Amino acid sequence: MLIRFCLSSITLRPFCFYFFPTTEQNKSLCPPWNLCNYIVNVALQADHSELAFFALEFLAQWIARGENARPPVLLSVDEGLVVSAFGTAGRTYNSSLLDAAWSILRRSLRQKRVPNPETYLSKIYSQASLGQLQRAFSTLSEFENAYGNSGEVEEELFSPFTSLYPLVVACCKNGFSTLDSVYVQLENLSNADPPYKSVAALNCVILGCANIWDLDRAYETFEAIGGKLGMAPDIHSYNALICAFGKLKKTSEASKVFEHLVSLGVKPNATTFALLVDVHLINRDQKVALSVIDDMVKAGLSPSKETLKKVRRRCSREMDFDSDKKVQSLARQFKYRMGGKFRREMLYNLEYSTEY
Repeated sequence: MLIRFCLSSITLRPFCFYFFPTTEQNKSLCPPWNLCNYIVNVALQADHSELAFFALEFLAQWIARGENARPPVLLSVDEGLVVSAFGTAGRTYNSSLLDAAWSILRRSLRQKRVPNPETYLSKIYSQASLGQLQRAFSTLSEFENAYGNSGEVEEELFSPFTSLYPLVVACCKNGFSTLDSVYVQLENLSNADPPYKSVAALNCVILGCANIWDLDRAYETFEAIGGKLGMAPDIHSYNALICAFGKLKKTSEASKVFEHLVSLGVKPNATTFALLVDVHLINRDQKVALSVIDDMVKAGLSPSKETLKKVRRRCSREMDFDSDKKVQSLARQFKYRMGGKFRREMLYNLEYSTEY
């Protein structure tokens, strides 16, 4: 109750230094293990990074005491707690909390296993939020070494559109200057000893270029994957390039990229088809967009509800009732409830067209 009262008070600093003394006093005073865990949980719920950092320090002391005891008592911190600490560190821009959480996790694991993918991604998010791009790509390297060669890993785990998107946003935060800096660092690392070559990292740069509407940089980065760096682009690389063409309404070029990747034997995923649908919808061609969805279904993939809503919205604005019926049929096939909003919009457009 005392902790919750202090967390809800105007200032927490006096409480922090009352309950968690200075470094010289830490040796003689340390809360119990369970109380430290409770304090960390409460501090993280309140996004109080300073209090969470102090509590993690005491947990680290308990782990050290247990390892030095005879017989040793091996204490470990829950990995979910560390993930929450990464989130708080990213939201409060506290790099000390991030470093402390990662250190205590590695000490808890004792090199017996690697952290979960969610832990790596959470750390990348925090470092991207803090603007620590070099450290974020270093974490991505560790992540790839741990899970990149595993056949059981999901395809979306290294996707710049989903899992790594916060890193993409951080790369294009300051426009082309940040993107160029990141690309130069990755190119230099590819020539280092030992070399670090990562298609996932370059995919983040390509999508970052697409986000700032810089098609030339996106295409040059894509070409560098197989040219200067000697790697093979993956499906995420092609998706990022299709996205870059689509943002500038270059429908034919985006379609050629799709045809090229299929000719190379690269299997398109749901993101590939969704991007193609968006490219055709930008050009107000809902019929071709529906044909892309048909190809998607034939490939054994399911369109998302959001994709069908986009197509139906375009059908409404173009007053294409036949295509709208097909969208509704697809929605029933995949058990999506589309709602009546777009039907009302179509009726409004019909009435407006008959009046004028």
